[in-house]
Amino acid sequence: METDEIETIASHAAEFQPRRFINNGHLQTIMGNYLPRINGLPTPEATLVEVSPATATQIASQVLCHCHWQPEEVRASRPTAILVHGLEGSSNSQYVVGNSNKLWRAGCNIIRMNMRNCGGTEALSPTLYHSGLSNDVLEVMNFFVARDGLQSISLIGYSMGGNLVLKLAGELGTSAPPELRSVIGVSPALDLGASADALHRPQNRLYELKFLRALLIRYRRKVALFPHVYDPNLATGIRSLRELDDRITALYSGFAGAADYYYTAAAARVIDQISVPTLILHALDDPFVRITDESCSRLEANPNIRLITTHHGGHCAFLAQPDADTGYDGYWAEHTLLRFLLANASVALTTSGRQ
Repeated sequence: METDEIETIASHAAEFQPRRFINNGHLQTIMGNYLPRINGLPTPEATLVEVSPATATQIASQVLCHCHWQPEEVRASRPTAILVHGLEGSSNSQYVVGNSNKLWRAGCNIIRMNMRNCGGTEALSPTLYHSGLSNDVLEVMNFFVARDGLQSISLIGYSMGGNLVLKLAGELGTSAPPELRSVIGVSPALDLGASADALHRPQNRLYELKFLRALLIRYRRKVALFPHVYDPNLATGIRSLRELDDRITALYSGFAGAADYYYTAAAARVIDQISVPTLILHALDDPFVRITDESCSRLEANPNIRLITTHHGGHCAFLAQPDADTGYDGYWAEHTLLRFLLANASVALTTSGRQ
């Protein structure tokens, strides 16, 4: 990354102002999801990482990671970003690709992690995926640290992925490995129950129906792949995400029901234990992700967490006004988290050393 590009980021990322005519949370969300992104990443290295079973009676699963490595002679010392997508996303989600490009140009190693079953990997896991599988992120991190000697890791999660990385950071507490330098959550669904209820409101039903359709299609694939495990009749008549989590997710993942799942799997339960530098970006006009007042108070009380709450930005969007003169593309969240990551990487990156 050139010096003038660094200065552009600094001048545009301090405070979020929505893109002209897109100051509505729904418009931000939709456009942020569908605006095409330029992808200049090199061909990824596809790596399968074995992760622990969800219950003691199940065999291990594998998750697919798409990796982009800086030159071998500097790889271990460069900051490494592990990016985790949201519900029904993948390593190819627009926000993952867009963010990865900026991180790559800044000299970072990139690991685009698919949650188990995502990215076309249903056959690699006998289990479903859910918001409580933070240990999968830990095992991916540990695998690459051991294999490549990585010295500086940042975990970046969007929405459901944001819950996963924040939950992991809270669970690790003061035992977080020294390689973990920062954790970043963009529109993190850290209060699962409140967010599921918000998703079911009439104004958000199109989002909920989109998620439900995709989740039920995925469940039917699991039924076909593992007919001795899953009951196809459970997918009949489900009309809300909470109902799906109550009838399917909880049943097959060891929870007593949706309420137990939402409480146990929520990062909100452990955010006060986070001990590594953490950035959280949340828009008040996010259509369906809610952070409760209690959780906000706990986040603000933790000196290791920087919570940035904006009036606008939608869900995982934060589209600001581009500036053709400076080359600023308007993806405010990506520039903001990049600055935070580099500030906490504890690895010197000279301009001449960036790729």
